[in-house]
Amino acid sequence: MRFFARLCVFALLASVVLPGGALAAEKKSPPKEAPNKFEALKRFSQVLDLVERHYVRDISQGDLINGAVKGMLQGLDPHSTFMNAEEYKEMQETTSGEFFGVGIEISVENGQVTVVTPIEDTPAFRAGLQPGDVILTINGQAAQELSLQEVVSRIRGPKGSEVELTILHSNAKAPETVRIVRDAIPLVSVKSKKLEDGYYWIRLTRFSERTNDELKEALKAAEKESKGGGGLKGLVLDLRNNPGGLLDQAVSVADDFLDKGVIVSIKGRRENTERAYEARKQSDDVRVPLVVLINAGSASASEIVAGALRDQKRALILGERSFGKGSVQNIIPLPDGSGLKLTVALYYTPNGSSIQAEGIVPDLEVPFEAPRAEDKDNPRLLLREQDLNRHLENGKEKKTSRPKQGKEDVQEQLARDNQLRMGLQMVKNLPKMQEIKN
Repeated sequence: MRFFARLCVFALLASVVLPGGALAAEKKSPPKEAPNKFEALKRFSQVLDLVERHYVRDISQGDLINGAVKGMLQGLDPHSTFMNAEEYKEMQETTSGEFFGVGIEISVENGQVTVVTPIEDTPAFRAGLQPGDVILTINGQAAQELSLQEVVSRIRGPKGSEVELTILHSNAKAPETVRIVRDAIPLVSVKSKKLEDGYYWIRLTRFSERTNDELKEALKAAEKESKGGGGLKGLVLDLRNNPGGLLDQAVSVADDFLDKGVIVSIKGRRENTERAYEARKQSDDVRVPLVVLINAGSASASEIVAGALRDQKRALILGERSFGKGSVQNIIPLPDGSGLKLTVALYYTPNGSSIQAEGIVPDLEVPFEAPRAEDKDNPRLLLREQDLNRHLENGKEKKTSRPKQGKEDVQEQLARDNQLRMGLQMVKNLPKMQEIKN
């Protein structure tokens, strides 16, 4: 019986008909020929035909080709991907409109879906997700079985709906299951707060279409508020946990603090992809002392800004080594509404360094110190709408009835955040340090 079973299996394999009509067991090896650029396409056509005719379930040719394209791009690097029409629309909303989800930036690292950073004031941030966390499952489905864009699509969903994630925190030995209710993800990318007279904290949460406009508005408000106290004296630019975004916005933000020199250059495989972006002198250039905060969640566009300000000796970079995403992706729309996100170049800081997989090393390395046990209800820097400059009132009470931000609020924030506290100290002393150096 065992011999008969093996014989049947052999007969089944031998009866599979390949394109061209020959049996698999009888097909002879073709004579060796010079490599032909169409051989790979011929092989793809053969495999497509076999799957269409013999796969256990009926599957459309369009689905097969989309899957093949996804696999092709996914094999290149963690950031190149194919997006169907729905996924392409979701990607556009991320940078220009409102979307619903949990509020995390993710990447694929060593085959694992990894949190680059949670976006502040979002459900994921409040649920305690942190940079470096690995997403194991989404609603019970293994994340490793999905492409990066499929992971994004499954985590997103209608406002008020729930998604279940199994998370392995970077410092944990066992995974944790968290249930997060989806919400509208805020796209306001700039927050500001006065730390002391003349000294302001400017927080960039991402680089979307209006980031530079929002930054200019925040800077104007700070200058106006500080006029009575001797003017603007220094800024702490906070890029921690900023996952990046649009290249042109990163260039514009860096240009606000520089009046000349290269900001970033990009170099691809072909000469026509090479380009250098340079700063230009503007009437509203910011010339006060500047400290930039970065950490492992600072990626892509954040690293462009930090690298430019570091190499141009314009700012002191403080914190922890950044994420290390030094590649540039082009978004290429396709006629059917789908699109490609394709890595086309690497970017280089003004001194010619690529930070791909290396990151920006701060001038002053200051690890973040977790708050004390008694501060467990405020484990990280938490801002609410009422803390932001120029926030909208809800109409239930007059603007004058809201208590003004007090020194206690700022002191509490500084007490919880050692990196911000050190940044303020350094920006206050930068003029003295520069005098000694000169």
